[in-house]
Amino acid sequence: MKKVVFSIILASIGILILIHIAYDPPLPNLGELKLKQEYAIKPTSPVDHSLFEELQKDFNSPQEVTEACIECHNQRHKEVIASSHWNWERISYVEDRGIASMGKSNVLNNYCIGASSNEQSCAACHIGFGMTNDRFDFDNARNVDCMVCHDNSEEYRKGSAMAGYPDRSVNLTQVAQSVGRPQRMNCGACHFYSGGGNNVKHGDLEESLLSTTREVDVHMAANGMNMTCVDCHSAENHNIKGKLYSVSSSDENRLTCDHCHTSTPHMDRMLDLHTAKVACQTCHIPTYAKVNPTKMEWRWSEAGKLKDGQPYHVTDTASGAETYMSIKGSFRWEKDVKPEYYWFNGHATHYVLGDQVDSIPVQINRLLGSAADNRSKIYPVKVHRGDQIYDPETNMLIQPKLWAAEKGDSAYWKDFDWQLAAEAGMKRVGLPYSGNHEFVNTEMYWPVNHMVAPKGEALSCEECHSRDDSRLSGLNDFYMPGRDSHAGLDFIGRLLIIAAMAGVILHGLGRIVSAIRNKEIESEEINTNYNQ
Repeated sequence: MKKVVFSIILASIGILILIHIAYDPPLPNLGELKLKQEYAIKPTSPVDHSLFEELQKDFNSPQEVTEACIECHNQRHKEVIASSHWNWERISYVEDRGIASMGKSNVLNNYCIGASSNEQSCAACHIGFGMTNDRFDFDNARNVDCMVCHDNSEEYRKGSAMAGYPDRSVNLTQVAQSVGRPQRMNCGACHFYSGGGNNVKHGDLEESLLSTTREVDVHMAANGMNMTCVDCHSAENHNIKGKLYSVSSSDENRLTCDHCHTSTPHMDRMLDLHTAKVACQTCHIPTYAKVNPTKMEWRWSEAGKLKDGQPYHVTDTASGAETYMSIKGSFRWEKDVKPEYYWFNGHATHYVLGDQVDSIPVQINRLLGSAADNRSKIYPVKVHRGDQIYDPETNMLIQPKLWAAEKGDSAYWKDFDWQLAAEAGMKRVGLPYSGNHEFVNTEMYWPVNHMVAPKGEALSCEECHSRDDSRLSGLNDFYMPGRDSHAGLDFIGRLLIIAAMAGVILHGLGRIVSAIRNKEIESEEINTNYNQ
């Protein structure tokens, strides 16, 4: 008995020694550690604006605050005036158009459709004051809104339909004395609530990111790196890194993960090989709209229903999201959404006012790329689907007039008359309207870039390399091992399996035959020796 116990102990020690010898501990990811150290140190301002004499007064208008800013930060307003946040447009090369200007003045969407003729309402997300129509003076430095990006008091907010002016309740002196580096709320005030509410448009940008956990976003988590928007979207001369895919056509000034993480971040050759054709977001953002739902469908064709002659809305009691509004139509929302996946090379096409509709559903913005394009990678995408007003005779999408302060100004949100809204809107943008309108299905594509999951929750290999229910089942222009069937490759594979099995069988038979022959030889030798 003692010998048995001793043998077991000895064998266990031997196994542990072998495991220790064979174990190869992973090397520390020095690049990741360096980034964590860099962003763990939060920048602090050496300046206390509340002590500046120029700001120790009551301001009667927001323009007076801007003038006070420019007194010290002279020439900065020129940088702002040259930025796309101010101009709402970019001039760049666009496929099939050449050099063109693209922006909110001429690019439509399938949410609130377009800014033209609705500037006074849309200007709530413009970094200026006084945009009531298309005659806004983009060269007037006094109308630059410094506070909307630099207020650190969280007191500042734009007024509703006030042409970009702050809400009347804002204490301008307090805000002027509390400016500093932009924080999440400065960016989120527009980007979280664009489209008319929280998380309506992007799906991965919403108010939960103001204070969140690593499970929602590893970068912005309060219990993680606690990064702000401008840690990644940094600026030089007020030109901010990164472009909004919904209105940007060219692959310039994009912001991608490898700007910080490089293209080989994994310490694993096989995973790093994937980064040549797979965007980091594809694996590291398994779902979006993790906390609050996002709008996935908007049907303008159902707008205009009234109760007792008055507009109304319907709210889902579980999520708190509005599923119907008389002024906008019906909506479908989703939470914790799996993205769709598309090839994307950084370039896109957009529907511009006056374009002919060439296919249905109309692709408001089409992401360009393919497996054969060496610039393309697979990206996760939110696809927003719906319908919107369309002229079947001119074959153009219609820019309707939606907003007005009072009834009788042809605005749909007041008069609920598509005929008047279409006529007024198209007249404003200088395009013909036949007098007839229908509703046409549209799609809009929003690449998903935020709500990065912890690495332990990234996609597993099987979620893509699977014959059934592969996440990439919609991408059929390339061969993926484990997902696809290819007659030639399958035939070669079968041959290799058969050859391997045949080799094993032949080897086994050879061993058996050899053993039999050896026994026969041994028997002959024994008989020979015995006879001698």
